[in-house]
Amino acid sequence: KRDAFGYGASDYLVKLPDQIELIARIRAHAKNYIMQTERDAAFFALREMKKQLEASNRKLQQLSMLDGLTGIANRRHFDETINDELEKAASRQSALSLILIDIDYFKRFNDTYGHETGDRVLRMVAQTLKHNLRTSDALARWGGEEFLLILPETPIDGAVRVADSLRRTLEESPLRWNGDDIRVTASFGVVAARPGEVDVHALVTRADAEPVEQVGRLG
Repeated sequence: KRDAFGYGASDYLVKLPDQIELIARIRAHAKNYIMQTERDAAFFALREMKKQLEASNRKLQQLSMLDGLTGIANRRHFDETINDELEKAASRQSALSLILIDIDYFKRFNDTYGHETGDRVLRMVAQTLKHNLRTSDALARWGGEEFLLILPETPIDGAVRVADSLRRTLEESPLRWNGDDIRVTASFGVVAARPGEVDVHALVTRADAEPVEQVGRLG
């Protein structure tokens, strides 16, 4: 009996009962087996649904952090990232710089070529900046035609070099429009966080007020 149940038996008969009892036993065990199988299937389905729901939630979380037009981080994600980076810089006493990037004469460009082409400019600038950064840097769309770039472990002189490199890269990446190359330029404001600084608004305001260089024009 012990061995039989050890192998997974549901019942053990010393001798065969009469036909009615045998059929009743078989039906009862079959019913229990079917119910157990259905419970296992339902549990598996619930587990899979939970996995899918978690994956969907992660995707929604990621999408909520992205700018719908450019595909880079949005202002909400920037706020979280800069706060974390400022805290790290303060605790480690390390450098942290911020670059504010403002596309030159964007309104005039929109008025001349239309908002659809203006959207293409924003996407082009975002992708150009994104593909020319270190993995540790963080880029976000601040709003309108402005972008913000966080440079951890980077003092002001290093941030100025990064800004100048990005400025030249944008100048050398014209946008094709109706068969013509349209030169897109931008102004860059660079600022380094002060020791222990945690005021994000003050940091961005200083970056906006301290442009490193303004070059060219759009068109």
